[in-house]
Amino acid sequence: MMKKFLMVFVLAAVLSCSGDSTDRNPFLREVNFSFEVNLNLPLYSSLNTTGNAVYIGNQGVGIRGVFVINTGFGNFLAWEASCPNQAPSGCSTMNIQGGTMAVCPCDDFEYSLFNGQLLTETPGNERRFGLLNYRTRVNDNIVIISN
Repeated sequence: MMKKFLMVFVLAAVLSCSGDSTDRNPFLREVNFSFEVNLNLPLYSSLNTTGNAVYIGNQGVGIRGVFVINTGFGNFLAWEASCPNQAPSGCSTMNIQGGTMAVCPCDDFEYSLFNGQLLTETPGNERRFGLLNYRTRVNDNIVIISN
């Protein structure tokens, strides 16, 4: 009896630990990178003001580059610049619009750079993804973006 109980317990534990990949975006692959944004450089000086965002399209930074936004109080967020609901293609690099929004030219979906959420109402029950977030760390006047 104890042996059966132990087997059921082990089986239940193994099944409950199975990876749930329902949150994984199937359109965007994982990339490893680290990039330093020097806020003293003129290219990134606009990030010294809350609510401002910049696009960094350097090779090897994200899939199609990243958007970085100053969210205030010394906090920064970084988002993948590739449309989260499209496979990477010729039209899938998003553009900053209005300073705090990213727009995908493939489908005209709009995303908030403050929280990564899809702002466009979409018809149907098809699952839609928000922006892919990257880690940020601030060290003096350097914002380090990594994945």
